[in-house]
Amino acid sequence: MGKGHGTDMKLSLKSPLDMHVHLRQDDMLRHVAPFTSAQFAGAVCMPNTLPPVDNMERFHEYVRQVKAAAAPHAFEPYVPLFFRDDFSREMLTEARDDLFALKLYPAGVTTNSEGGVAELTKIEPVLDIMQDLDLPLLVHGETNGYSPDREREFVAVYEHIATTFPKLRLIMEHITTKDSVAFLDKHENVFCTVTLHHLLYTLDDMLGGLFNPFLFCKPILKSAEDRDVIQALVLSGNKKVMFGSDSAPHTEVLKRTEGMAGCFTAPVLLPMLAQFFEDHEALELLQAFVSDNARRIYRLSPPERTVVLEREAWTVPPRYGSIVPVNAGETLRWKLA
Repeated sequence: MGKGHGTDMKLSLKSPLDMHVHLRQDDMLRHVAPFTSAQFAGAVCMPNTLPPVDNMERFHEYVRQVKAAAAPHAFEPYVPLFFRDDFSREMLTEARDDLFALKLYPAGVTTNSEGGVAELTKIEPVLDIMQDLDLPLLVHGETNGYSPDREREFVAVYEHIATTFPKLRLIMEHITTKDSVAFLDKHENVFCTVTLHHLLYTLDDMLGGLFNPFLFCKPILKSAEDRDVIQALVLSGNKKVMFGSDSAPHTEVLKRTEGMAGCFTAPVLLPMLAQFFEDHEALELLQAFVSDNARRIYRLSPPERTVVLEREAWTVPPRYGSIVPVNAGETLRWKLA
């Protein structure tokens, strides 16, 4: 992966993947997609647009729009269909060759999720079809309870799904708690993604001094203990763990005035991850975390690309257009070559 030393050191990553990113739509899509396509050979592009990508007509159109916005890089958008509990076996069977996965949002738990599932008891007929079709299920795993406890409370739902549908590939998205980490290896069919911000930050980073709206996200940041358990999981090299940034852009005005949830990390992802793994003397684990595990779990063949990072200091701009990144003004050690 790496070669050279000191300021001459470079890292080569084979077809890195971001397994959870929000690219939005229209002008925002065209603005933010190049940050992702410059660093990654493919990404799981979330379907909670307005309106959501919940039918095949919207699916094909959104894939087309993302590819156009990601040009000129060789980049594959993996777009999960927004889960509806009235999907039929006929529809999913007919669409199976095009579909990557389905994404389940409990209604109202995050941005643009109002059209999500209101009654989780009604999803099982669709899950049965998905298991038969070997169609993975991605889940925003939170209840509508007390905010810090929402992910912990949802582990019981994961347990029920994993036990009832043992051949269904179940992906716990953006896990944040020691409870989720403890659950990960209980079932062979359960996997997870981890974000950059949940890997690095705690609730105290957002609330401990002046309120930092650019670290407000859902699921919210958790305790130092939870963060440390997430770090230990990633640094263990667990093959069920994938990188998914959950980079979620909102304009600075909306972040400051409306309190929109989402951390914009897209411009700094691979440099920050290289810095994290280097700090823990574990750079050899980066390739699996950002590509190999996801390729195996999802059986993917993304575009063949080599993305090179070089060890050269640079300062993150205070904003990219109307969007403030999480690491605005910070000096990073790694940059895209």
